[in-house]
Amino acid sequence: MATQISSQRDSQSPLIDATAVARGIMRLFARNDIWCLPEMPLRGGRRADLMGVDAKGHVIIVEIKTARGDLLGDNKWPEYLEHCDRFFWGLAAGLDRGPLDQADYQPECCGVMIADGYDAEIIRPAPLNPLAAARRKVEVERLARAALRRHAVAGDSELAPYFRTE
Repeated sequence: MATQISSQRDSQSPLIDATAVARGIMRLFARNDIWCLPEMPLRGGRRADLMGVDAKGHVIIVEIKTARGDLLGDNKWPEYLEHCDRFFWGLAAGLDRGPLDQADYQPECCGVMIADGYDAEIIRPAPLNPLAAARRKVEVERLARAALRRHAVAGDSELAPYFRTE
């Protein structure tokens, strides 16, 4: 009986929330000297769930999914590819990753991670698709400025009126 209730719950609601998935991915990244920000605004009005930079200066974006419907209904993700050198899907542990092997999800250019609130594992590495140097510089500078703004506001709430997203 408990198994039946558990599987009914899992099919109707997210397995793990996006905040927990992000935390697990950020822990994996930190161990590998990759530092990132959640909810990073991109040009064009999009927002990356996680965006970071590795020790070699490569820009990484992770699109987090915690529910099958959200994964299958996402048609905006290809726009993220023009903002990063590596792109990953970050999935909640237990979420079916089968759709990510289909041609529509371009498995040849997208990595896959599975995460929970404690850690993450790379299931499929993300290949390096290098940005043009000038574009990478712009993305890294935007990421750095966003991080500095967030840090400043966290230390002095009086700065909040000056905080704006790009």
